[in-house]
This record gives sequence, C-alpha cells and structure tokens, in this order.
Amino acid sequence: MRTVFLWLSLTAPVVAEPVIPSFGDETATAGLATVYAGEWEYMVGGGVATFDCSGDGFPEVFLAGGAGPSALYLNRSARGGALAFEKTDAVALDAVLGAYPLDIDSDGVMDLVVLRQGENRLLRGLGDCRFEAANQLWGFDGGDAWSSAFAAIWEKGQSWPTLAIGNYIDRKEEAFPWGSCTDNWLHRPDGNRFAAPIALTPSFCALSMLFTDWNRSGRPSLRVSNDREYYQGGQEQLWRLEPGQAPALYGEPDGWKRLRIWGMGIASADVTLDGYPDYFLTSMADNKLQVLKDPASGVPDYADLAFKAGVTAYRPYTGGDQNPSTAWQAEFADVNNDGVQDLFVAKGNVAQMPDFAAKDPNNLLLGVGDGTFVEAGDRAGVASMATGRGAQVVDLNLDGKLDLVVQNRWSGPEVWRQTGELPGSWLQLRLQQDGANRDAIGAVLEIKRGDKVERREITSGGGHLSGSVGWLHVGLGAAEAADLRVIWPDGSEGDWMTLPARSFQILRPGAPARAWQPG
Repeated sequence: MRTVFLWLSLTAPVVAEPVIPSFGDETATAGLATVYAGEWEYMVGGGVATFDCSGDGFPEVFLAGGAGPSALYLNRSARGGALAFEKTDAVALDAVLGAYPLDIDSDGVMDLVVLRQGENRLLRGLGDCRFEAANQLWGFDGGDAWSSAFAAIWEKGQSWPTLAIGNYIDRKEEAFPWGSCTDNWLHRPDGNRFAAPIALTPSFCALSMLFTDWNRSGRPSLRVSNDREYYQGGQEQLWRLEPGQAPALYGEPDGWKRLRIWGMGIASADVTLDGYPDYFLTSMADNKLQVLKDPASGVPDYADLAFKAGVTAYRPYTGGDQNPSTAWQAEFADVNNDGVQDLFVAKGNVAQMPDFAAKDPNNLLLGVGDGTFVEAGDRAGVASMATGRGAQVVDLNLDGKLDLVVQNRWSGPEVWRQTGELPGSWLQLRLQQDGANRDAIGAVLEIKRGDKVERREITSGGGHLSGSVGWLHVGLGAAEAADLRVIWPDGSEGDWMTLPARSFQILRPGAPARAWQPG
C-alpha cells in the first residue's frame, strides 16, 4: 500500500480547522457585466480568462458572452483596494464559449485563443490590450465546430506551441445529438505557422483538456475529460505525444482504466505531496480526485480519493436542495495563505434539469493539512446560487489575497474580493524566459513544504473554457520566506533559492530573482 493511502488514513493526526477566508461581493460596483447568453448551443461554456495585457502587472478579465458579445475589461483597481474594471470593445466577438491567453509567437505580448460556436479565432496581441485577427497570418484552421476545450504545450525542439482543441456534439444535429461527438484537433506547428490539424480519433465530446507530465518523463501527455451524456462507447482519455510521431491513446494494456463520467473540468495539483500531479475531475454528482497508484511502475493507473479527502461535492451543502450537483470549473489554489492547497468549484444546473439541483452553491473546499478538505463556501461568502460555469481564482488587486470571478449562465458574472485578514503570508512569482515559450509553459515549480516538496506544473488549459496567465500565488503560512526552484521546460534545473514573503518576484533561467513592485 502506497504512502498516499496512509496519508489519508484514519490514523492521520488531528489538524485544526483551517482559517476561513472572508469575501465581499463587489459584483454591483466592479464593472464586470457581460452576460453569458444563449440557449441550447451555449449550455456548456461561459469561460473567464485573466491575463495582463496593459503591462502594469494587474490582471485584465475576459468574459465569454455566448450568443451575445464577449468583452475584455481593463483592470483599474488600486492595489489592495476595491475592484474596478473598464469595459473595452477590443475582443467583442459573438458565439464565444471561452478563451485562453497564450503568447503564441513568443514576442512578449500576450495573444488570445478564442473558442466559439463556429470558427475559432487566434488573436495576436499588439500591446496596450489591442489585438488583430491572426488565423490567416499563422495558418490556423479555425474550423466550424462547437469547440469546448483547449490545451497548449511546446513540444521538444519546437519554437511554436502545439494546440489541442476539443470539440463537442455536431451542432448541425440538434434534433438527435446523442452519439454525434465530433473529432478533437491537434494543431502542431510547421515552422512559424500551424500545419493542418490532426484529428484525434476517437473523440467523445471533450469539455476539458490538459497537457500534463503525469509520470515525470519530461514528455507531457494530453489528458481529455469527456461528457458521457452524448458519446457512445466513450471514456476519459490520455493521449501519448512523442515528437514527430502521431498521437496514440493509452489503453487498458497500458494500465489505463476505463472511466465514464460527465467530464466537465480538470484541475491539477500535487495534493498528496508525492511529487506527481493529482487530478480533480468535475462531473454531475460524481466528482473524482485521481491519484497515481504506483508512480514507480510507469503505469497510468489511478485511485479515486474524492470520498476519503472530502471533495466529492456531490450535492448542495446549503440552500435546502437535495438533488445532485453539477460541477464545472475547478481550480486548486491556497485561498487562505496557510501553505495548503484549497479547491474552488463553480456549480450550476445545465438549464432546468429536474433531476439535478436548481440551487447549487459554489464550493470552497479548504485543505486541512492532513490530505482532507472542509467545506467553507457559505462561511466565506461565495455560496452563490446562480448558474455557474467558468471561473478564475486570482489576485485581482495584487494584495496577496486571492479573489474570485465566476461567469454565470443567463445572469452575468459575480466577483468577490477577499477582504478579511489572514494570518498566513504569501509570495507571487512570474516565470519568464527568452526565445520560444516566454511564459515557460511546461515548467515545474518546486516548493519546500517542511520535509516534503510540492511540485506545480505550469500549464495552459484545463478548467472549463477558462484560462489564466499571470502571477503564480504561493501561500506560505507562518513562514517568512520560501525555499523553491524552477525546472524549466527544457529540463534544466534552476538553483534552490530563498525568497522573502509578501513580495513579487520574476524568475528567469540562470539569473537571480528580480523583485517587482505594483506601480
């Protein structure tokens, strides 16, 4: 029996309940107002993207609008102050389900991948939060599908990223959509452009994708979470990607066990502190926390620890509705700065499905420190009953405390600023490198946690049609400094360094950390 199971056993030491963070609802005053509108074609989606395109370090917010226009909001918040955003028409596209920031051409200016009903769009960043259409410029085939998932990675030896795009049901088959899942696409680079997309067949209505180095081989694989509502004979998937070779599925002979869920989102973190990524998979009444059983075997065989960890989140914990929950965006983050990962989950009925909860509050599951979590959404003030979809857990005003943005179907976004005082401290980091892959997608951040080391993969993808590039938030608890290092995407290992608490630091290969100050 592996250590991970003992770590979650009944003999684990008693740990005090974590500090409950306090959030203030600033929806009415923050200026975020784009509604995720539309009917059947927009039952999934409703993404939130956060990234800095103004150059001041504060994250802007992009909201998908579905049948209505999407919008980019400039962050006008003062450090530590109330949240304030200014709407622009920079990305006012229709039929948008979600978006992911990514510096595709590695020019130091953030670009945007926009997933739509119909042609997907690559938008090239021009600086000052301006963008231009780049499909033709970069040879990108945007297709004409119902696109609902995304992930990106720089494969070995490539100066441009490989983009994976997941597609949902055939949008031309509204009357009989069951079994009409369309092929996902892999867009590999051809020099400084994209080659024709490769169909990832079979495909089973993907709603989340993530490139992840699940076995620490240095070669990330593509994990795909699929919606069983519409596929026939499908399952969750893991694709092997070798440079220059066609993608190949892991199957039962490789140790990959058949799993069928209403897969909607993927969140990844080293929850068990065993050095390997664990995966939280959102679904309808059946959320999973998957942990690799035996890393030494090299076999992708996972145990589900959701029940033991207290993160099944299978039905509402407040509000009186006892029907099963529907979970979408999930994100691991240390919300209370105690040095232990927490988990936020956005919840909401697909529409008016009578067998599932209509009053379905978001979850804020706080890590206790012994491998288990406790629910605190209602006590923290974020137990909204709106029809949640995409979300971001992000420090919007750069005060070291994480805030929340959730896009809801039909009713518009909600934004909460963390207003309470936390006894724990924090550190925020940006990874930067010259040449290709400026934001070091695929790097690993290692943080010493007592006698253990927490490993964080720097990824682009996952979640539910919601992406983020920006400051990496590290909760420190009572520590006044953090010992950490970066393993860069090329495999080179940076030196261990000690960085002070309550600071912003920019890390580059072969260079000392550089302190940064907002403003």
